[in-house]
Amino acid sequence: MAQGGNLSVVLHSKGDLRLENRPVPEPGPKEVLLQMHSVGICGSDVHYWQHGRIGDFVLTKPMVLGHEAAGRVVKVGAEVEHLKAGDRVAIEPGVPRDMDEFFKNGRYNLSPTIFFCATPPDDGNLCRYYTHSANFCYKLPDNVTFEEGALIEPLSVGIHACRRAGVTLGSSVLICGAGPIGLVCLVVAKAMGASQVVITDLSSERLAMAKELGADFQLTVARENTPQQLAERVTEMLGAQPHITIECTGVESCIQTAIYATRSGGVVVLVGMGSEMASVPLINAAVREVDIRGVFRYCNTWPMAIAMLASGKVNVKPLVTHRFPLEQAVQAFETTRQGLGVKVMLKCDQNDQKP
Repeated sequence: MAQGGNLSVVLHSKGDLRLENRPVPEPGPKEVLLQMHSVGICGSDVHYWQHGRIGDFVLTKPMVLGHEAAGRVVKVGAEVEHLKAGDRVAIEPGVPRDMDEFFKNGRYNLSPTIFFCATPPDDGNLCRYYTHSANFCYKLPDNVTFEEGALIEPLSVGIHACRRAGVTLGSSVLICGAGPIGLVCLVVAKAMGASQVVITDLSSERLAMAKELGADFQLTVARENTPQQLAERVTEMLGAQPHITIECTGVESCIQTAIYATRSGGVVVLVGMGSEMASVPLINAAVREVDIRGVFRYCNTWPMAIAMLASGKVNVKPLVTHRFPLEQAVQAFETTRQGLGVKVMLKCDQNDQKP
């Protein structure tokens, strides 16, 4: 089984990314052993590589990267009933460890003790063989590819953000940022019934992808534009202020734009993360009853995402612009770091490099 061993992409310390062989793990009673197939590279993976930390999550020992993943079950733990060898699955990377108040509430993403792939000190799944809690592996229908299965992770951020925003039939939505997360917010907002979506970015290349994915308006931002100017441009495009703004950059000026642009009584959802402190027009939001809501990953999204993909309600296939075999992981990471394309996918199965 362990052809070529368990090749893994391991971050040893800031800037030190290595490919190394690790032992093939044994699944625990409630786990499954997976042969990984497709794993996407996330901005957070690159950030850990470049900086060694994100906020309070600090790399202190070597860690396997990767958390956008799908693979095939090769072995099941003794107590696993719902999966069998050969099943194709998408992996939800966040697994709660404790049945605390957040777990009981159904908001398990907020549990302080949650396990999460490739968030220090927890290992991710950018490797050939990986064990994971069977309850957080979801069977893929035959018409959903492994790559689509891996893209459920970023897609889940879009689902959770749109749920938090209250996107519904007839909503008008502004999305700030057209990277992978802005784009998944776009396709989910449209699928949930948003009538008009405006999306902004510095990159006309990314806005072209947004147009292909169904954006109604694209607004190319220049660094010299003020937040108020941009807010006015959005209103001109839509004919009215958007009900909802989903902020996917984390840039201070974009958060300011989000608040100014949103209609009174509307909602701003903050998805992008920048510096810890941000200077924003909070009183403007307060006096206009604009609700500001945060997003931390997602919860209870995989079943909905699989249903959306299987039914054709959302199409994420165009997001994958680059593919590399696992052996070329460093090159793949470099491609992502340079901001080339949209989503870079690593192919972990030497005998099956298909999507």
